[in-house]
Amino acid sequence: MKNNLRQEGKFTYLEQGEGTPIVILHGLMGGLSNFDGVTEYFPKHGYKVVIPELPLYSMSLLKTSVQTFAKYLKEFVDFKGYDKVILLGNSLGGHIALLATKLYPEMVEALVITGSSGLYENSMGESYPRRGDYEFIKKKAQDVFYDPEVATKEIVDEVYETVSDRNKLVKTLAIAKSAIRHNMAKDLPKMKTPTCIIWGKDDHVTPPEVAEDFQRLLPDADLYWVDKCGHAAMMEHPIEFNELLHAWLKKRNF
Repeated sequence: MKNNLRQEGKFTYLEQGEGTPIVILHGLMGGLSNFDGVTEYFPKHGYKVVIPELPLYSMSLLKTSVQTFAKYLKEFVDFKGYDKVILLGNSLGGHIALLATKLYPEMVEALVITGSSGLYENSMGESYPRRGDYEFIKKKAQDVFYDPEVATKEIVDEVYETVSDRNKLVKTLAIAKSAIRHNMAKDLPKMKTPTCIIWGKDDHVTPPEVAEDFQRLLPDADLYWVDKCGHAAMMEHPIEFNELLHAWLKKRNF
C-alpha cells in the first residue's frame, strides 16, 4: 500500500482504477491499509478508489477539528478535479464524510458510513490512552473487533506508537473532543444525499442503536448489518462488506 502512494502538492493519496471515484476516509487510529479489501475489489468493477491521507497530526492544534478535515477533503476533491464523488468513511472518517456532505452537498453523489461517529461514540474509555502500557493498548485495540485476532501485532504497534508520541496523543485527544462536540443529530434530517449504512452487529465503539439512529434521522438511508462484526466491517468481513456495498451502488445506479 505504502509503495502506491502519490504525493502532489500538499496531498498524499492512493488512487486505483478508473471510473466513478469512491473517496475513502480513514479513522483516527486507522490506516489506509484498513481498506485493502475495498481497494482490491472496486477497481475491477468500474470504480476509481481514492484514499487521501488525512493530516491528523500535521495540522496546528488550533485547527485540529472535524470541520478542518472536511474542508481539507473539499480541497482535495477540487484539486483532483472530480465532479461528484461517493464518500466512504469509517469511524472518524464517517463523521468527516457526513460533515462534508452537509457542507458541500453538490460534491457528494452518495455517502457510505460504517461504524461512524457523529451521533455517539463510546470512546476508548476515561483511562485512555495510557502511555507506555502496551497490554492496555493491545486490549483496547482488540475490543474494536468481534474477533480479537484481527488486531494484529502490526495494528497494535501502530496504535501504541501513536499514543506514545506526545504530540500525536495531544492531537488524538483534540480530534476526539472535536468529534464529540460536533454532534450531527440536528443536521441529519436536512441531508438528502442517498446513504448506505453498513454496521457490525457487535460494534462496541458505536453500538448498533447508533446505526438505527442514523437510519432514522437521515431522509434517504439504507441500513445493512454484518453479523459477528465489530467497529470495522471492511476489515473483519471484507467480502461481505464489498458485496453489500456493490449491490447498493448497483441498486441506486451509482
